[in-house]
Amino acid sequence: MDIRRAISAAYYAVFHFTLAEAANKFVGKTKQGTRPYELVYRSVDHGALYQLCTDAAKPTLPAKLALYVPQSKFGRDIQQFAGMVLELQRKRQSADYNPSIRVKTSDALLAVRAARNALTRFNAAGAVEREAFLSLLLFKPR
Repeated sequence: MDIRRAISAAYYAVFHFTLAEAANKFVGKTKQGTRPYELVYRSVDHGALYQLCTDAAKPTLPAKLALYVPQSKFGRDIQQFAGMVLELQRKRQSADYNPSIRVKTSDALLAVRAARNALTRFNAAGAVEREAFLSLLLFKPR
């Protein structure tokens, strides 16, 4: 059971990191603990992150999103971050909801390593790309 929990926690570490980055960007890190910070932090659900990562991992963004991203596409770092988020989310869902799969310690270690790599990739992306990603996560283009 602890191995399943470790896999789940690896995904949630990336999820909560992303929420904190969004709230820090749009409300301010110094305003943690305030209602506006909480509002931004709690406004993102797993489905929204999944959909944006599905689009961001692709070499070509949908036209609706491309308008808001430098050069109309995300660079390698955000694409890799997005791909790792998707993989971690898939592993989390299996670990949490599929009792018939067998998980090993090595699976949990790989998930933790992937989560660390995801954070590294996000932080390695340029500030403009990170801002575009977080903006698209919070604000849906029409």
